[in-house]
Amino acid sequence: MFVGIETPEEAGLAECNKRQNQKRDLVADVKRIQRAGLEVQGGFIVGFDSDTPAIFARQFDFIQQSGIVTAMVGLLQAIPGTKLYQRLNLEGRLLGQTTGNNLDGTTNFIPRMKRETLREGYKSLLGCLYAPGPYYRRVRTFLREYQRPKISSRVNWRSFMAFSYANLRLGVFGRERIHYWGLLLWTTFRRPTLFALAVTLSIYGHHFRKSSRGLGL
Repeated sequence: MFVGIETPEEAGLAECNKRQNQKRDLVADVKRIQRAGLEVQGGFIVGFDSDTPAIFARQFDFIQQSGIVTAMVGLLQAIPGTKLYQRLNLEGRLLGQTTGNNLDGTTNFIPRMKRETLREGYKSLLGCLYAPGPYYRRVRTFLREYQRPKISSRVNWRSFMAFSYANLRLGVFGRERIHYWGLLLWTTFRRPTLFALAVTLSIYGHHFRKSSRGLGL
């Protein structure tokens, strides 16, 4: 289930007119959804005019506490036809057209925050979110809450090959191998019915780290 949370800051939510997310405990709401058997994939944005350099730590803490394993964080971009685009155009802050990809580390307007501070903060946030330690802790936070729907699952050759690949790539050669085996051991004793999901999320984390390193920030 993909949810556009955007930001845990009230000022930022007001700025993007995300009224449905205001004045509520978003962490508790996310955990309620997870306990209902749904995995929350969250979209987040940094670079609002109301954002200060503290937003990067705030976003990190929120994502970790909520157990949103797949957290897609992008820099704010002004899309033609939106109120934001019109306002920034009137203020003379537009730099050109958007790339259409708010995950490429660019903005098409002059932010209130120093551009270098925004860029470095964004780079640091992605690096922290998908570093092995924080990522695997976030997976455990999610698995503690998640109530798996009662569906039948059978082991086939594809799942066996994926598990073998994960054991070799993550458990032997990966720099996350201690975290990987620690998660599998924890899951075996605490949430054994979620073992396959734990392996799947471990593989996701490997690809997320590769993708974030490939942004060229």
